[in-house]
Amino acid sequence: MSLPENRSRRDFLVASSAAAAAASFATIVPSTVLAADGQTAPNDKINLGVIGIGPRCTYDMKSILPFKDVQCVAIADVQASRRDAGKTLVDSHYGNNDCVLYNDFRELLDRKDIDAVIIATGDRWHAAASILAAEAGKDVYSEKPCGITIADCQKLADAMNREKRVFQAGTQRRSVANYAKAVEIAQSGKLGKIHTLHASVYRPVLDNTWLPQEKEPVKDVCDWNMWLGPAAWRPFNQAYVNGRWRGQWDFDSGARLLDWGAHTLDICQWANNADDSMPIEYVPGEQNITCHYANGVKLVLDFLPEPFGKREPYYITRLGTCPVRFVGEAGWVETGDSGEIVVEPESLAKQLPEATKRVNGLDVSTHARNFFDCIRSRDLTAANQNVMRRSHIACHAAALSWILGRKLTIDPVKEEFVNDDEANLMRARGTREWTV
Repeated sequence: MSLPENRSRRDFLVASSAAAAAASFATIVPSTVLAADGQTAPNDKINLGVIGIGPRCTYDMKSILPFKDVQCVAIADVQASRRDAGKTLVDSHYGNNDCVLYNDFRELLDRKDIDAVIIATGDRWHAAASILAAEAGKDVYSEKPCGITIADCQKLADAMNREKRVFQAGTQRRSVANYAKAVEIAQSGKLGKIHTLHASVYRPVLDNTWLPQEKEPVKDVCDWNMWLGPAAWRPFNQAYVNGRWRGQWDFDSGARLLDWGAHTLDICQWANNADDSMPIEYVPGEQNITCHYANGVKLVLDFLPEPFGKREPYYITRLGTCPVRFVGEAGWVETGDSGEIVVEPESLAKQLPEATKRVNGLDVSTHARNFFDCIRSRDLTAANQNVMRRSHIACHAAALSWILGRKLTIDPVKEEFVNDDEANLMRARGTREWTV
């Protein structure tokens, strides 16, 4: 990434703001007080910084703020309205006015008292911001998709391993009870030998239409240059900032396939005991992308029919968003965000009365709790950088097969396409010479 360090400018900004922030910092237990083994002492709070606080991060923070051993101390966002809304959320919860705001997240990363960050910017920033955070000594929870290219995912995973940071991808269904139970059923042998996995995904979209140029706001209201970051330049339009960036090749991940695929393909990887690998073959079709693992298991990425509610016979509508199905020689299991688990045939379901009871549906708190617990233990998280790397690369490979309209074969060790120079060139994108 062409992201300049600008150390002298940043040091000046941090120094000039230190006095104003001193009163806020005084109420926070410094996490620099370490235990004998060099890790955070058990009684200290984990100081958390937020990078990008839109609707998704607000949802995450509502689960994180109640944690007694975590304190959100700072928020960085390029939009003033989001910074202010985030501060209101945090300060209202704690009953103080201590949360410090930054326009430039690099100033947040320069703070030595911050232990970890949650990164919930748009997709274009996830990998670059995560790498900068790791290099600044922070543990990282990154919303998905964690990288908009195969190369981004590789660099991100390599950085976390190199810097020995704790990393959690925001693929929270790894920590949701009904998905875990469905995986357990698939791995138990009760369905017979698993031969097919189904993962629901949005129908891919490939769009790079520029919206009309609008007057760029002043930097303090919305820093457009910082919003773009490493992405290709284009003129400002408020609709991008409001979320219209989704589906745009320059800003989005894998023709939108990773919006759900980062979750559903990931769960299928888990069910297939394939966290250390990925499918080797990807074949695009009209209604799906069919993938094959080296062990012979087939993975089908089913495009969601429109409207959402009309998706039979692939999935059971009442099971909610992000459904997955695991099919074996003796039966199948399916679940989704509703929390319900369905097993067929009925004779098999009767053998699993407890397993098929509805449980609480989608909830990010367990996934976030796993992240903070691993910050203390230094263990790998449920959706660590290595798990993310392989499931995300598989999603990107599937998306590239759809974009190119042909079968692709990948070497899962080298993470390179076999005998396809064009596909290999598309594993990475050029980044903008980004300065401030």
